[in-house]
Amino acid sequence: MEKVKRSVVVDVPAARVYDYLTDPRSLLEIWPSMVEVSHVVVGGEGEQSFDWTYRMAGVPFRGHADTVEVQRNRLRVVKNESGIPSTFRWTFEPGEAGTTVDLEVDYELPLQPFGRLAAPFLRWLNAREAETMLSNLRAKLKPAAAEARV
Repeated sequence: MEKVKRSVVVDVPAARVYDYLTDPRSLLEIWPSMVEVSHVVVGGEGEQSFDWTYRMAGVPFRGHADTVEVQRNRLRVVKNESGIPSTFRWTFEPGEAGTTVDLEVDYELPLQPFGRLAAPFLRWLNAREAETMLSNLRAKLKPAAAEARV
């Protein structure tokens, strides 16, 4: 199992970050290599079930994700059994500067069709993708100037 762990501080309340990520279609706005999200079902506490298509190094992978744990405004754990087996653990910690969003991803490195020699590149690519996703999340949720002055 591979692991990527990254964090970002977002200048909004934890509830806003949690609510934004409750709709998995939001991933299309922040995750550069996520190309499709479909068959979305969202439960009352923010549980999710959805199909996805993701491109890694130009190769499409398709899978299905389900929420396996949720604590409103604090935690979301989403598991993919197919496509690229993985677990995404999102935590939201309120603080003075905003909300610290931690993303921890455990995943199986898809060596097919790439081959073992591509493993270091794929690890680097996935770490960079996580950084970009969190940076895009911060930019997407950045409060408007008037809202920030309140």
